[in-house]
Amino acid sequence: MSRQHHKSIVVLTGAGVSAESGISTFRALDGLWESYRIEDVASPRGFAANPHLVHRFYNDRRKRLLSGTVQPNRAHRALADLEASFRGAFLLVTQNIDDLHERAGSKNVIHMHGELLKQRCAYCGDIEAATPQLGITDACARCHRTGGIRPHVVWFGETPLRMEDIYSAIEDCNLFIAIGTSGNVYPAAGFVAAAAAVGAHTVELNLEPSAVESAFAEKKYGPAGTLVPEFVSTLQG
Repeated sequence: MSRQHHKSIVVLTGAGVSAESGISTFRALDGLWESYRIEDVASPRGFAANPHLVHRFYNDRRKRLLSGTVQPNRAHRALADLEASFRGAFLLVTQNIDDLHERAGSKNVIHMHGELLKQRCAYCGDIEAATPQLGITDACARCHRTGGIRPHVVWFGETPLRMEDIYSAIEDCNLFIAIGTSGNVYPAAGFVAAAAAVGAHTVELNLEPSAVESAFAEKKYGPAGTLVPEFVSTLQG
């Protein structure tokens, strides 16, 4: 399957891509995320109840991401290489809130669940680069109100970002690749069905079968750092 057969590619990535870089995955099955209850640190209700806890949680994640110990892996770099060499339309949609795709060289990236390195004002919607340590006393640079600065992260009960752009790209693609995703989180889990509906070839590259593996036409299982460079090489052949 060579790249000449494809005019447009959409790639969806999940936690399995960044896990090999040392970023912990979202452990929804036991209701915990790095020993924190998910509803306490990943919901508007949790933020309203204890903003200090939420800020501390994301400040710690941000510090680790910027520590120098977390770096893009072979999967991130292979996707950046594919985008650079592909002559058609290419969109990388990620559920991850880290910046490892960008560090690897990816250009056309949509973070549908937000970005850890950005902050948002709950009052006016202003989005800025996050300061190292966010807190409830921080003032918005645009509206100057305090108490509304929060991580620019999509929490439970909130709508993922740029959905119209994502579906538009999927409707125009003829190759859809999902990498390192669980298939448990919607709307991302439904992207494969949308791609198949327009006749796109659908591929799952995952450590193990996802919850929607039966919807994919082609499936390969193993570590992302091995599978993704191998699959990209087939597209570039």
